[in-house]
Amino acid sequence: MERPDLKQPQLYINRLLSLLAFNARVLEQARDPDVPLLERLKFLCISSTNLDEFFEIRVAGLKQRIELGVTQVGPDNRTPTEVMDVIGEEAHALVEDQYRVLNEDLVPALEAEGVRFIRRGAWSEAQRGWLHRYFREELLPILSPLGLDPAHPFPRILNKSLNFVVSLQGRDAFGRSGGVAVVQAPRALPRLIQLPPEETDSGPYDFVFLSSIIHAFVDELFPGMTVTGCYQFRVTRNSDLFVDEEEIDDLRRALEGELPQRRYGAAVRLEVADNCPDDMADYLLEEFGLGREDFYRVNGPVNLNRLLAIPDLVNRPDLKHTGFTPGLPPEIAHQPDLFAVLRERDVLLHHPFESFTPVVDFLRQAAADPHVLAIKQTLYRTGPESAVVDALVQAARAGKEVTVVVELRARFDEEANIALANRLQEAGAHVVYGVVGYKTHAKLILVVRREGGRLRQYVHLGTGNYHPRTARLYTDYGLLTTDPRIGEDVHKVFLQLTSLGRASDLNDLLQAPFTLHDALRDKIKRERKNAEAGRPARIIAKVNSLVESRLIRDLYRASMAGVPIDLVVRGMCCLRPGVEGISDNIRVRSVVGRFLEHTRVYYFENGGSPELYGSSADWMERNFFRRVEVAFPIRDPRLRARLLRELDAYLRDNTQAWLLHSDGAYRRAEPGEGEAPFSAQQALLEDLAEEL
Repeated sequence: MERPDLKQPQLYINRLLSLLAFNARVLEQARDPDVPLLERLKFLCISSTNLDEFFEIRVAGLKQRIELGVTQVGPDNRTPTEVMDVIGEEAHALVEDQYRVLNEDLVPALEAEGVRFIRRGAWSEAQRGWLHRYFREELLPILSPLGLDPAHPFPRILNKSLNFVVSLQGRDAFGRSGGVAVVQAPRALPRLIQLPPEETDSGPYDFVFLSSIIHAFVDELFPGMTVTGCYQFRVTRNSDLFVDEEEIDDLRRALEGELPQRRYGAAVRLEVADNCPDDMADYLLEEFGLGREDFYRVNGPVNLNRLLAIPDLVNRPDLKHTGFTPGLPPEIAHQPDLFAVLRERDVLLHHPFESFTPVVDFLRQAAADPHVLAIKQTLYRTGPESAVVDALVQAARAGKEVTVVVELRARFDEEANIALANRLQEAGAHVVYGVVGYKTHAKLILVVRREGGRLRQYVHLGTGNYHPRTARLYTDYGLLTTDPRIGEDVHKVFLQLTSLGRASDLNDLLQAPFTLHDALRDKIKRERKNAEAGRPARIIAKVNSLVESRLIRDLYRASMAGVPIDLVVRGMCCLRPGVEGISDNIRVRSVVGRFLEHTRVYYFENGGSPELYGSSADWMERNFFRRVEVAFPIRDPRLRARLLRELDAYLRDNTQAWLLHSDGAYRRAEPGEGEAPFSAQQALLEDLAEEL
């Protein structure tokens, strides 16, 4: 029997188009009537924020490749130009859908609940009077209109900032004839203004867009002139930082020099209000060096992200998700001494259903404990005001040997990470920036404690970042253990990151860029051979992205041998399931719900002796070959059984899961006949958290 060619382009979905498809699934949450109304508004804003980053990074990179004449194709055999053409079509359709959801679904539903966005034409006399005073007192002194002439060229426009292009008639004080001006809205100004009910006879939740106020009174910025048009616009720029790592001596200083330029990278997209005439749109496109394919005309505010302020301003718990208090595993719920617990057993935490507080307490206890000699930790993202960093500072000031590997190249967190690195150094901690050319993405804490004349290592390994705020929004696992083999491995990884020398053999951890990729391929091949020999075989993987083509081919071969494969892939998935004779045994689902799915878990049946790993790594080239990542085994039978139950919950989800079909389309899962609706996230909330 002839073996099929597993490099056929039709077996692979384009990664960027797959990422756009994920954003469409996020937008569907904004349309879902079963989601609380203000949460639906959040999902609309998230879809807009995601699309911004897609243009800032993905489209910007694709444009650079096209400009450089790169014709290299991916596994799907599409050239960069072909991919860009499809992105243009699908992104325009997605933006139209976003504004359709806003105008036809959310605005009417919010208005029915007393949350209103009052348009200029509907202002009452009292509202207009208050807004006019607001303009004169709060906006007029700050705004700086820029008339365009030979002495005043088109200004530099900040990335994603709110701006207005204004057409004028008449002559100014110097006799210059009217033309075009630009008004930039400073970022310090709120984009939504809540009308005071007592002064304007408004409802308690009546809002006006900043853009509406500027439109209404823009003529006061140009006394004696006639304003013939005023149109809001926004430009999205390339926001990827470039640092030539072979030519720099100090990565931190190099990044500090690059950060200010991020706001003024090459333009990649122009958004304008739908009332902007074609000649003005063409003028803006020419100024930014963009073509019509980069032009987006929108029916509403040019930055939907600003609506994210509404849920915090509107005190309507009935329009939001029910609050909850993250739970605690029973073994630590009433035991303040974490070290004592860990000497008895491993602890597994599943955020946000379970609290992130034990991780912070682990560090605080280590900082205060006179028997703790050293703390080592990796930091990728942690937030500007972090209890994690506070604990590390406390430990350094208490005389502990504190070593922190800060990843400066964490996209969009570079500035915050530079600041926290400076703070840690000032406290006396040793701060290193990992390995040039490899992002340190592994999530590791190592605490060394003297006990009874010997040293014991306490370890935390996670699938997500040490960021208390996102631990309330992202699903992630964290393992606390004193397993000496794992402790030795983590110690060796820190030696690699802070010192010089060859990579050491590890006992149990799988590490990128050295062993993780080959180990996963070997484990997939082993499942294939077990299936061929009639032994138990199965693969379950839960990751954010599945892109790496060699791993995909290994999964195809395992499927062809009869291995049942279940993949829970939140975002990009280049594997095409359900292809007859190749991927019949592979099922792919994406779960999009209240929390952002972020856990990475790998399961291999191994002939009846299952292996289960948590990991910081997605199945992408960058994670395998250009990052420092780890995958860690879950050995405790109690924790393994629990984790498998939770994985099974995701495989049974029939309300928030989307199933990927062989045609590359995602379709929402629905309960079968006689089957009750089931949400994995809701079930985990009920099992692990406490409702307020």
